[in-house]
Formats: sequence, C-alpha cells, structure tokens
Amino acid sequence: MGFRRGLDPLMILVIFAFLFLLFGCFYYIHGEVNGTQPDATPINRDLYHTWEALLAEIESLVHRHPDRLSMEKISSKNLDYEAQINVVTYCRNQKDCDNREKLRILLSFGQHARELITTELALRLLSVLSEEEFLPDVNRSSFYNSLDRLVIKIVPVENLNGRKVVEDGQLCERRNGRGVDLNRNWSVDWGKKEKDYDPKEENPGSTPFSEPETQIMRKLSVSFEPHIWVNVHSGMEALFMPYDHKNTTPDGKPSRIMRSMLEKINHLHLNDHCLVGSGGGSVGYLAHGTATDYMYDVARVPMAFTFEIYGDLNASSKDCFEMFNPVDIATFNRVVNEWSSAFLHMFIMGTQSVHELDSRVENRSLSSGFHNWVSIDDYLNGYLIQRSSRYGKKIEVLDLGVQEIRAYFRLFMLSSVLLLFMFCSRITKNNTNRPLIGAIASQ
Repeated sequence: MGFRRGLDPLMILVIFAFLFLLFGCFYYIHGEVNGTQPDATPINRDLYHTWEALLAEIESLVHRHPDRLSMEKISSKNLDYEAQINVVTYCRNQKDCDNREKLRILLSFGQHARELITTELALRLLSVLSEEEFLPDVNRSSFYNSLDRLVIKIVPVENLNGRKVVEDGQLCERRNGRGVDLNRNWSVDWGKKEKDYDPKEENPGSTPFSEPETQIMRKLSVSFEPHIWVNVHSGMEALFMPYDHKNTTPDGKPSRIMRSMLEKINHLHLNDHCLVGSGGGSVGYLAHGTATDYMYDVARVPMAFTFEIYGDLNASSKDCFEMFNPVDIATFNRVVNEWSSAFLHMFIMGTQSVHELDSRVENRSLSSGFHNWVSIDDYLNGYLIQRSSRYGKKIEVLDLGVQEIRAYFRLFMLSSVLLLFMFCSRITKNNTNRPLIGAIASQ
C-alpha cells in the first residue's frame, strides 16, 4: 500500500525561485566574463568604425593626399607581447616637413581602449586637414596660412591591442592587450597607488615603460621633439594641463599661457562646458605615471595637455560604452565637430604661444648649468632625455630598456662591492701576517 501526496505549493514556489536565481547568476557571471552586462549598450556600428575599417580609411586618406599626409607603422616587442602603432604626419608641403622652424604638434588618440569616440575624432581631424571636409565656423584663409607653419603627428589608435579586446565584447576594458594601463606606465611618479586603486583600471605595469606602446610613444617624443602635446580621452568634458600626480599646476609664465589658451578654446568652441586646470586638481583623484606629466617634466614639451572630449555622467557605471561614447548621431556629430574646431583653433594659437615661451626657456637654461641634470634614480626610471634647452641640441639620449639598464647597473654595483671587499680583505690579511713573519726571521 503506497503513500501519495501532492507537492506543497510553497515548495514549488521555492524551487522556481531557486531556479530563477541560478539562471540570473549565470547570466550575470557570463556577462562579467565577457566584459559586458546584459543591459549594456552595444557598439553602434552605424556611427563607429571597426579598428580595421578605421585604419583602412585613414590609409586611404593618406594615399589620396601624398602631398600633405604620410603614414608609418612602428612596432615594438617585450617578451612575447608585441604592439604596433600607426603614426600619420601632416605637413602642407611634404618637402618642407623637416624644417625645424615649424611648430611641431603631437596628438594621441585611443590610449584607453574603450574610448572609441577619440579615434573617430582623429579620423575627422585628418579629413579636415586634408581638406576633404570643412567646418562651418573656421576662417579658411587664416587657418590654412597657419597650417603652413605646422608639422602635426597624429596617433589615431595608440592602444590597438586593447581596442581589439573591446570589439570582442569587453566594453569596459581600457588597458592594453596584456592588462596594463598605458596612462600609468610613464616614469613620472610611477607606481604610486591611491586608496581607491583598482588594478582592473590602473595597473601601471612591472616597470616604467614596460609596455611596447609606451616605448614607441616615448621614442616618438624624443625624435620629433614636439612643442605641443595633447593626449585625447573621454569620460568627462575637460581641458587639463599638468599636473596629474599632484594637486597643482606649474609655476610662472608657462602655466599662465597654457591656462589662457585652454580658457579661450573652452569659451569659443565648447560653450564653457569643460573643466579647466590641472588633472590632479580638477578630476577629483591623482593619477601617477601619466603621459602628459612625462611630456612636460621630462620630455620638456612647452605645452602639454589632456583633453577629455565627452562623458555621459548619467550612464550606469556598468554601461561603459554609453558612459564614454555618444550613442546617437546628433551627439556624435556635435562632439567631433566641436572638438575639431577646438583643435584647429589651438593650431592657430599655438605658434604665438610657443614663441612667447622661447626667450624664457632659453634664459632659464643659460642661467643654470645644472638645470637639466637628473638623478640616477630618475635616469633608471626612464628619464633618458637630457638637453641644454627645450629646443637646443640634445646632450644625450639613451634608448635602452629600463629593465636592461637596471640589470646592468645592479650587476656593476654588485661586482664593484665584491671586488672592493676582496681587496680590503687581502690588505687586512697581509697587514696581520707581516709582523709575525718578521719576528720569525729575527729568531
């Protein structure tokens, strides 16, 4: 005789709730593993190029305008990790590009992988420079006269390996292809961590310049010697000047000139929406090992900036694409057009502003013979540039990897200490034995 009883309704409810939670956890974890959330905004392919399409369009643009544009591909490798960076050079007359009297400008886009809008701005800027596109609020005659005095190098996608990770679905990734934040891998104040440090966001790497991408950019800054540097990001709207690693700006006339330029750009082209000031003093946190601080303090670029061109502060922190990139065509066009105009205005103002700095830089370098000397610690950490002035002849440029320098230096110091120890031990032993030998001989 069997016993039968139907399932308790409460038990059925508990089972369904358990299955629902189990499915929800799996769905959430699956989204985390793939770098996105179930409700995350996907990349809008009607607005944004794939990295292949972007570089192909830039290369096609270069081929259509060989009289103004040229492109080189620079590769570097560290152990089994390799990176390649495309560098586009704009010069209105290619035969005159090596004229050192021209104003030299270096622009980097796409250093953080998830900030796709910055690379689209690079493409639009190149289209304007090549005169395939025009901006309505720019005086063409004045602008093109200014371009005759410029050489501009543009890095449209600095972090190509990280960009590939983002396009594979990890929309919140900002680091490079092996998990290092390229804007924490430079040598100024490298490796310091704030209380809210997150290795998923700010991993500085094993040493300064450990990453091939950063090595390439440093070599580019050494060979090109820019007067103006701009590192282009998204996440907010801001015009930053040094410093990122401390809550202050440089002293004196250079700081006033940089701030004045940024305030004019903000007022004329950006409706005064942007924060203006030092990155460390304006953004709410300090950043250590950044490119802009290195460019200003070590590479001695007279004017070094970080531009933050867009940010949706109302977006969910888990919806990285919407947070860092416009998702509708109206906002997209507004951002690339306004910031293209801002860059063009910066080009026009740049010549006059740099000339205002010339005499001050030369006088300061002449007044102090030791101004450009650096400590051995700085030297080993990547401060590999030493110049008589910001525009003068290089005294020394040592282009060796940081790890190799440290290894050779430590080996030299260890060998020296061991040799000194052996020498002192031998002298001590000889001095101890000599009186005894004399005493034996006298007997």
